Amino acid sequence: MRSITEYVSRRALGVDASGIRKVFDLAAKMKDPINLSIGLPDFDVPQPAKEAAIEAIRSGQNRYTQTQGIAPLCERLRKNLSAEIGRDVGDVLITSGVSGGLFLAILSIIDPGDEAIFLDPYFVMYKHLLTLAGGKSVPVDSYPDFRFPADKVERAITAKTKVLILNSPSNPTGVVMSPEEVAAAVEIARKHDILLISDEIYEPFLYAGLGTQASVPGGHAALPSPARIYDKTIILRGFSKSHAMTGWRLGYAAGPEEIIAQMTKLQQYTFVCAPSPLQYAAMKALDVPMTDAVAAYKRKRDIVYDGLSGAFELVKPEGAFYIFPKAPAGRPASDFVAKAIENNVLIIPGNVFSERDTHFRISYATTDEKLKEGVAILRRLAGK
Repeated sequence: MRSITEYVSRRALGVDASGIRKVFDLAAKMKDPINLSIGLPDFDVPQPAKEAAIEAIRSGQNRYTQTQGIAPLCERLRKNLSAEIGRDVGDVLITSGVSGGLFLAILSIIDPGDEAIFLDPYFVMYKHLLTLAGGKSVPVDSYPDFRFPADKVERAITAKTKVLILNSPSNPTGVVMSPEEVAAAVEIARKHDILLISDEIYEPFLYAGLGTQASVPGGHAALPSPARIYDKTIILRGFSKSHAMTGWRLGYAAGPEEIIAQMTKLQQYTFVCAPSPLQYAAMKALDVPMTDAVAAYKRKRDIVYDGLSGAFELVKPEGAFYIFPKAPAGRPASDFVAKAIENNVLIIPGNVFSERDTHFRISYATTDEKLKEGVAILRRLAGK
């Protein structure tokens, strides 16, 4: 007689529960914590997008759409992206969040035994989605400055390497790849004939170029994307972070027709389509400039960076809304995180994002007041 646990697949057992979600669940049980853990924008969905969603629901746009998404949204995104990067980006697929896009891309590309390279620290889903697909993760150490180490990446390539995953702006470090680093990554990809997945979910949140190079609809600076110079690139972007639509589950993928077609086919048997009325709302969201939100997060970045400087070893974020400080010397980061949580500050241990247990992640997507409170407590815990 089997126990109930014997019915669980090895595939499922090979994936750990999300360390981020564990802290998210913990936060729900705490009374008014200083929550610096979750990448959840603290502004709301723009009002015009809300109204468009309500109107879409009321007007009956509540049925399945085509698997690839509604034509007006796909066409507009293709036009916008093509104008931004200077060439036709290929086909566009509307996905259920960028996480849905990652899932479909990896399933469409990776066969059992194939290898995928990405930098360490990394977004938590990369390893686990590759495990589900039967692939092998090859994290490449980017400590201490989290810059793109071209020589290390090239040394990690084998005959089984199929894809290099780039994430810029980065979760968890906030680092943005420079044009030179992007060019180096593309040179490696060309030389070894491998595909690039460019995870650009935090694309609007660029701080060094705030107010300059406003070539993107909405007025923010343009991201150095590898798709500009390499057509074997799958771009993944979405609305969750840029427009605070985390619960709406709307993302999009763009790239070579042959791969987007496979992703679309797999979406038919998984997500079916992205949420119908919210696709119509996304059309209106594209008309809303988010420059005020970008400026607000630049200010928050400065609050947390300036506040922690001198108490922690840290790299100044150039984008996204995370910072990845090193824990005080002589103690694992997970121990420091436990102490912070005891003091009502929720942060994420760095070993959720890394093969190391030396750093921790702060999300500064919260109020300025909470940030200042949290920074003061963390400084105190570090003995500063």
